[in-house]
Amino acid sequence: MSRLTHMRTGPYAPPVPARELTAVSADGSRLYVEVHGPDDAPAVVLSHGWTCSTAFWAAQVRALSADHRVIVYDQRGHGRSPAATRLPYTADMLADDLEAVLGAVLAPGERAVLAGHSMGGMTMMAAAGREKFKEHAAAVLLCSTGSSRLVAEATVVPLLLAGALRTRLTKSVLGSKAPLGPVTPVAKRILKYATMGPGASPGQVEACAHIVHACPRDVRHGWSHVLETLDMDAALAELTLPVAVLGGTADRLTPIVHARRIAAALPECVGLSELPGLGHMTPIEAPEAVTAEIRQLAATYLENRTEKGAEIA
Repeated sequence: MSRLTHMRTGPYAPPVPARELTAVSADGSRLYVEVHGPDDAPAVVLSHGWTCSTAFWAAQVRALSADHRVIVYDQRGHGRSPAATRLPYTADMLADDLEAVLGAVLAPGERAVLAGHSMGGMTMMAAAGREKFKEHAAAVLLCSTGSSRLVAEATVVPLLLAGALRTRLTKSVLGSKAPLGPVTPVAKRILKYATMGPGASPGQVEACAHIVHACPRDVRHGWSHVLETLDMDAALAELTLPVAVLGGTADRLTPIVHARRIAAALPECVGLSELPGLGHMTPIEAPEAVTAEIRQLAATYLENRTEKGAEIA
């Protein structure tokens, strides 16, 4: 289980949840879940990315929970969710875990806006054909994510041209078992280069570094294999509900070509937002923009949600 390492004060410090609970996935894995905001408010479910945790969504939780019920959970092996007892990790596990969370926090038939960042977006793709997803998802935000060719198209390794050499080097970097170690000035410079835009503030870099460095290296390595082989292109056709797509133009992990390709493939894309100069960590780099996308989806697609006043089961 990850160390609980994140900012303790400031805008990127996670707020105290109204409730905490445990969702149990299909294979018995236990998932840590937080609920923020009023129980009778429109629901938003946020799914974080690789090496992150619920703390990654701190700015969105704080902004939205005044008038939304905001649910965040730790992907298995991240944050306070124990690592899988059954290996290897798979994309199906992402879908299983999301279904478990939706079933634990939403009443039968209740709809929510779902937002996923990076691997959290891939979670939405993996779950697109699942019954729980279809029952509960009113609209989706795919944030700084990709559906395939993640290693081949990443530009973390600073070579000018794409090709087999860059792909091999990127694979070795992203799949490394080496510990990240403490959060030092050098570590923050490396993290900023790889995951954030050049204009990211010191506070934003600090927040991301503490979250990412808290992920156990075995978990980081295990999930890297899923990302390396991921192919969710066909799953995009299953996302038949309204989907908005957002990405940063300086993203090295999932370059903006991914967002454009996803938007073109979706049956009902309701918007593609390209954030100039921003990197991969858009919920932290551009908290207001990401929050505004989620809020707009909720205002548009949750007005007639089923079981609006129902209590959480």
